[in-house]
Amino acid sequence: MAHRMNEIVPSHLCTKEEVNEMIETAIRRHNRNASIISMWLGAFCLAAFTDGLLRMVGQIPPFMGIDISVL
Repeated sequence: MAHRMNEIVPSHLCTKEEVNEMIETAIRRHNRNASIISMWLGAFCLAAFTDGLLRMVGQIPPFMGIDISVL
């Protein structure tokens, strides 16, 4: 057990530039993933709104016989 510290201590310490590069890469990846998720959620909400609007004005037949026509 006395020699276990040699296994735990890393042999390579990261420099400040390497850490900054890793942080920038992580931020870039997060922004890309967040943009893609936001795009899909926005498209889904827009499609649901459009579907409800078209059903309300009577352009699309009611779903399962539920009539929500207000006009």
